[in-house]
Amino acid sequence: MRKSSPLRIVLLLVLLAIVLAGGVWVWWMKSSQASNRWNATCVGDIPAPIGYKRVAAQAGDYTSFLRALPLKPKGSKVQLYTGGDANYQWLSTAVVDMPLLSNAEQCADVTMRLRAEYLYKKGRYTDIHFTDVNRQNLQYQGGKNREAFEQYLKKIYGVCNTFSLYHETEPRAILEVQPGDVLVYPARDGHQYGHALIVVDVAKNRAGKIAIMCAEGNTPAREIHILRNATHPIRNPWFLLDGDEHNIRVSVFHFGQDELRHY
Repeated sequence: MRKSSPLRIVLLLVLLAIVLAGGVWVWWMKSSQASNRWNATCVGDIPAPIGYKRVAAQAGDYTSFLRALPLKPKGSKVQLYTGGDANYQWLSTAVVDMPLLSNAEQCADVTMRLRAEYLYKKGRYTDIHFTDVNRQNLQYQGGKNREAFEQYLKKIYGVCNTFSLYHETEPRAILEVQPGDVLVYPARDGHQYGHALIVVDVAKNRAGKIAIMCAEGNTPAREIHILRNATHPIRNPWFLLDGDEHNIRVSVFHFGQDELRHY
């Protein structure tokens, strides 16, 4: 019986290792591209990056509210308000289970919607107000009447945008970012429209580096979704920041340091 040479055995083992590695890679890429691959029930169930710990939250605060946002089951696709799958599904990594109120609920509107929903839930009705594009303050006056609340939101969707959101908020240093902050830029040179994201969670490591998770709406109106980190699937859906960036890169969007803002 002819014995296999040591070289042949080594080559077979190398080939086997390559096949196994390729299989693991294919499995990982397929898994990483799935919507809500963790099958998390809410934002707070998504694991923090390795070596990072979520910032502290108090019961009933805005951070806790955002972490409790419910997510649709694994495999769910982002739906348009008018029905059907939205384009660019690869930008989303999970879908927030919250029906939109109108076809005008887009990027800046989503950031206002979540803030208003939190204040409404807490009964802080007098704190629900937003500034329109003419710098006029629009105060909610409907108390606990849910229909009045939703009508108010539909109204502000028509008169507020990234421009008004930017000018209503104040800049926040990157190292001080908090859940509920917004990343927003108005229309820029060469771009007719601006864009806005909301930071729904924050984690830090021992070195003080920051990890943020963001949600967005978009145009045409579609379900609120958690942004995917397609560049670094292992970190997904977190984006890591050093704190001294001149540009904050989140998915395909770039924001200046002064475009991280808060109410």
